[in-house]
Amino acid sequence: MGENKKIIAENRKARFDYFVEETYECGLELVGTEVKSVKNGNVSFPDAFAEIINNEVFLKNFHISEYVYSSIFNHDPDRPKKLLLHKEEIKRLIRKVEEKGFTLIPLNFYLSKGRVKVTLGVCKGKKMFDKRASIKDRDVQREVQREFSQRLRG
Repeated sequence: MGENKKIIAENRKARFDYFVEETYECGLELVGTEVKSVKNGNVSFPDAFAEIINNEVFLKNFHISEYVYSSIFNHDPDRPKKLLLHKEEIKRLIRKVEEKGFTLIPLNFYLSKGRVKVTLGVCKGKKMFDKRASIKDRDVQREVQREFSQRLRG
């Protein structure tokens, strides 16, 4: 990530459960108290996904907790949030999602110049043997790193 970007939350499980083909940077259409809650890091999105409805992209199953210091005019924590993308990007996403097995998954949320952004991944689900291979590769990499650091120490 570049300068002026502060990561709020990251979906580590998405990279384990899916192959990420492409990524898109999207803006989020939020109301006032939602922005304050997101900046505090009060978000939860373990099973969040994006859906295209009437050439607009909406983020579903994305929970933003209510802002603690607000009055009775608080937001609905589970409402679908609209993602801000260019028309060409939405058309490209529609073509990709119509292919078999592709879905739109939020990978991380961050602040860029005071605005809340989301990295949206065009993902394809992994099978169980792919997940096992990922675990094995991670363990092998960890073991190699451990041996390398031990040889450096002597």
